[in-house]
Amino acid sequence: MKIEQIYTSCLSQASYFVENNGEAVVIDPIREVDQYIKRAKSNVCKIKYIFQTHFHADFVSGHVTLSNKTNAQIVYGPNANPDYECIIASDGDFFEIGNLKIEVLHTPGHTLESCSYLLYNEDNEPHAIFTGDTLFLGDVGIPDVAQRYKNTTKEELASILYDSINTKIKPLSDNLVVYPGHGAGSACGKNMMKETVDKLKNQKVSNYALNGKFNKEDFVKELTENLPEPPAYFPLNVKLNQTGYMDFDTVLENSMKKINSDEFKELIKNPQIVILDTRSSKDFIKSHIKDSIFIGLEGRFAPWVGEIFKDIKTPMILVCNEGSQKEAITRLSRIGFDNCLGFLEGGIKKWIKDGNETESLETLNSKNFIDILKLNKIDILDVRRESEFKNKHIEGAINIPLSNLKEKAQDIRQSDNLYIHCAAGYRSVIAISILRKMGYNKLINISDGFNGILKRDLNENCFNSTMETTCDNT
Repeated sequence: MKIEQIYTSCLSQASYFVENNGEAVVIDPIREVDQYIKRAKSNVCKIKYIFQTHFHADFVSGHVTLSNKTNAQIVYGPNANPDYECIIASDGDFFEIGNLKIEVLHTPGHTLESCSYLLYNEDNEPHAIFTGDTLFLGDVGIPDVAQRYKNTTKEELASILYDSINTKIKPLSDNLVVYPGHGAGSACGKNMMKETVDKLKNQKVSNYALNGKFNKEDFVKELTENLPEPPAYFPLNVKLNQTGYMDFDTVLENSMKKINSDEFKELIKNPQIVILDTRSSKDFIKSHIKDSIFIGLEGRFAPWVGEIFKDIKTPMILVCNEGSQKEAITRLSRIGFDNCLGFLEGGIKKWIKDGNETESLETLNSKNFIDILKLNKIDILDVRRESEFKNKHIEGAINIPLSNLKEKAQDIRQSDNLYIHCAAGYRSVIAISILRKMGYNKLINISDGFNGILKRDLNENCFNSTMETTCDNT
């Protein structure tokens, strides 16, 4: 028996390849599926089933393409309603893989069709459980309001999830290995552990959903209080996963097109087309094309693209470092953003060489920022999440989380200078690029962000805090 976790860091997502005696299954594959086919070839085995734990909202799964390429059957649990041929399993159904078997455990709550898959070893003993978004390490999947159930509230979903975990998962053997669908950083949970594999025994102690800390009423309250609205692209991803989508190979072929400077200038006359600069924040600060939006591959690139542009049909032209174009297109496709028109040939260097102008951003490090702060009353915009801001922030700063910046930019007062920071200098550059395109000027980036500010000699009275929470280190 071989179990391999394939972890995609930019999505904080785990898929799985399980192989035994010439047969294999894939659980929750990501969109580019050749990696699973190569594994099957290397292990001299045939992919027999593709198990989906639910209709994913935060990424486009590769199940349809993988099924088409391998003839493996797609398996969902009860209540699934896809538009393509698949097996809709019942609770308690078994599937054989070599000398192993997998039992379907219907564990609704995150979504109504959510399932976990219990793997039995060669001795017919439960060995591992693949929990999808039902149970994470240290957490559970939030009620997936992205699916917009007409007759089911988030409180009802949370109540259903409580029953699923306590009747289906908690009674299982302590020795089971837990393989979740996501790790820390995913929007599908609130406060996951950084680890991505654990024993159920440990989770029964550390996970509030398993350790008896809450009764059902308190669990529902814990899970649904301060639940954020899902990113706008989530329901669009759900739809793609339900109905099918373009093969990744076709997306790549359509998008890997060189656009020279003259063609580029013609295309961007269309105000609907986004110039997306995927280079590092340092490179963007130094030199970039007017009205381009920075979202660098160095950070959580795809989720931020989805949060900011929202519509997966948004037409884009990429500005990339040489050799990174395929990576950018791949990561865009993972969240359904398939309308990439191509990339600037030769990148920024060729753009400048061809005699075209660029712009730069004004930036300060935290030391110079604090020197100004000590002597002047200044306007500060903090673009971290609300929970980060409440944990600790500079007195007098206004907070507009990056995900809401476009919609709430009117709240920003045009001042002589507006100093903008996040945690470490990634989100603030995204924010400035958005505001610059919207016509705001005199924007100054704090290059090392709030993390840098905290390390400096600043009077504690300059800070304010109302709660404790975990923080995003970008």
